Amino acid sequence: MVELLFEDNFVVTALDPDGKKFDKVSRIVAKSEQFDMDLQLDVNIEIYPLRVDEKFKMVLAPTLSLDGTPDSGYFTQGGRKSLADKFEYVMHGKLYKISEEGSGSNVKVELYVSFGGLLMMLKGDPSNAANFELDQRLFLLIRK
Repeated sequence: MVELLFEDNFVVTALDPDGKKFDKVSRIVAKSEQFDMDLQLDVNIEIYPLRVDEKFKMVLAPTLSLDGTPDSGYFTQGGRKSLADKFEYVMHGKLYKISEEGSGSNVKVELYVSFGGLLMMLKGDPSNAANFELDQRLFLLIRK
């Protein structure tokens, strides 16, 4: 069974808070329901439109293999079932920065991932980031 690094339901709270920069991409701002995490994510809205107040499930996983086999660096669609079959929008990227903000019990961790130029920032309690490592490759999977 594949081990998920993070899984939660989110509600979109804003679209393009700093203004629209690209025609086909929007930056969504969302809040998670279970772990109280803040998310900023660039999404190709031509392929996968999201609106304010819309809910979605997001998963971060190190591999798409259902048996947990490590990612080989390429994906073949050869009829094999994968984690991607259960989701509507999938991106592959690299964790390029982990930082902490605040002090004491108010410490928040920030995870920054690039999906070929589409960016994600996930911010919240450090315990939710224990399984992440710098330069780690991961898959982001979303479904409404």
